[in-house]
Amino acid sequence: MTPASSGALYVVATPIGNLKDITQRALEILSSVDLILAEDTRQTAKLLSHYKIQTPSTSFHDYTAGKKQDSIIQKLKDGKNLALVSDSGTPLVSDPGFPLLRDAVEAGITIIPIPGASAVLAAIVASGAPMERFVFEGFLPPKGSPRRERLAKIGEEESTIVLYESPYHLIKLLEDLSTILGANRKIVIGRELTKIHEEFLRGTVAEMLETFKNKKIQGEFVIIVPKKDKTERLEELESQSEI
Repeated sequence: MTPASSGALYVVATPIGNLKDITQRALEILSSVDLILAEDTRQTAKLLSHYKIQTPSTSFHDYTAGKKQDSIIQKLKDGKNLALVSDSGTPLVSDPGFPLLRDAVEAGITIIPIPGASAVLAAIVASGAPMERFVFEGFLPPKGSPRRERLAKIGEEESTIVLYESPYHLIKLLEDLSTILGANRKIVIGRELTKIHEEFLRGTVAEMLETFKNKKIQGEFVIIVPKKDKTERLEELESQSEI
């Protein structure tokens, strides 16, 4: 049971690009808590400055978490209210912070989610892919056999798959998708979601590979691999029966 004097840890979603994509509730929480735990204080400062929020912030990411976690838990136990934010989107989704959340739960601290922007949901609702079942894989291992093994398992899924990728590894990911899932597998790529240069590209893996080999690769990417439709499944079965 949470002690009456304990504070709360708010997990606050922030915009993934467009600064207008933040809820009124999130702004109220960020304005009222005692401290904001930010993945990058410089990035969060842009948001706070835009909305004239003067709440102090401190960095909290993979490199600082171990040093600060005990003191943060103590602050919560002492009745301080804290907000956890990532650089963009919903914290903990392919972002740091899980060990803190786990320890806070074990300490009986109240965890309060403040929902909002999410690159996963923004990409999938605009993709045109089936949405009744989807699997979020986030960032795959950057290279080598762990990446290929993960992709092989993904290929067995009967749900739509959502992946994240950086501009530095996009070509390699598409090459691996071509090898493991097939050059003709349909995919959707979302880039720079909610920003000025937002775009969605749809086609086969081979077509996307050709496209990005011939253009400057910038921004962060969400790759949607729709589950196979009936035609694709029939073609695959026919191909296997001919072997």
